[in-house]
Amino acid sequence: MSREIILAESAGFCMGVSLALSKLDNALIRQGHKSIFTYGPIIHNPQVLEYYQKKGVNIIDDWQEPEPGDMVLIRAHGVPMHIEDRLRERNIDILDATCPKVKKAQLLIQKNSADSDYLLIYGELNHPEVRGLLSYARCRAFLFENLKELQDLSLKPGKHYCLVAQTTQDRQEFLGIARSLQKDLDRDIIVLDTICDATKNRQSETISIARQVECMIVVGGRESGNTRRLFQVAQKYCPRCLHIETMDELDPGIVSGLEKVGLTAGASTPNYTIHAIYHRLKELMDKPG
Repeated sequence: MSREIILAESAGFCMGVSLALSKLDNALIRQGHKSIFTYGPIIHNPQVLEYYQKKGVNIIDDWQEPEPGDMVLIRAHGVPMHIEDRLRERNIDILDATCPKVKKAQLLIQKNSADSDYLLIYGELNHPEVRGLLSYARCRAFLFENLKELQDLSLKPGKHYCLVAQTTQDRQEFLGIARSLQKDLDRDIIVLDTICDATKNRQSETISIARQVECMIVVGGRESGNTRRLFQVAQKYCPRCLHIETMDELDPGIVSGLEKVGLTAGASTPNYTIHAIYHRLKELMDKPG
């Protein structure tokens, strides 16, 4: 019997995550006497965070904690504007590792919300990226997690609205929301495409694979928004779907007797984790019986 594992080409670190970790690695090399902190988790992956913690990198959520001369790396998700301002006022050495796509979204919001009455953000409540995006709004802002929440706002024509999305949101869902708003509000809304290409491509590839397989496995941190959405997208096309963080969570019974399994991973999942799970899957699927 021919058994196959389809591994997504897009699985693993995205450009923004790679850049952030590279900046942190370089900072550790030239550290000198400074203490290095990250404002919030640099990325949402427990294994990566543990690795850097062992190297002496501490996570903070209070801008008053570091001392002048210390270095604070701003995580890939970005931080609210006032946090960065407070750090600069205290002469903290800031290393900005905000993902370029997130930074672009922040600046687009800052520019376009100034001429709007309301900013509408499609994103996750309390997600660090969303908190940062909201801080760049120059008008009243509303956050919603789904179309029903948006409809409950009872928006009316006559006001000017600006619609954006968290960079890792489901693109198809966002386009549906945009079409619905444009139909109801006519010309009173501007839609900004802030979902990054890497997210769009990763989701599209996941859909393509999920349609072909009997089981879909999504690897990544449970706090990772983009990984959770990959799992949600995959479930729509392959009901037998599993979200795991490490190889230890892989239940041998999940692939027992299957001929074709799909494997993808979130943007903050290390390659070594993906490869370990791939090889374990291969062992399980090649096992006789």
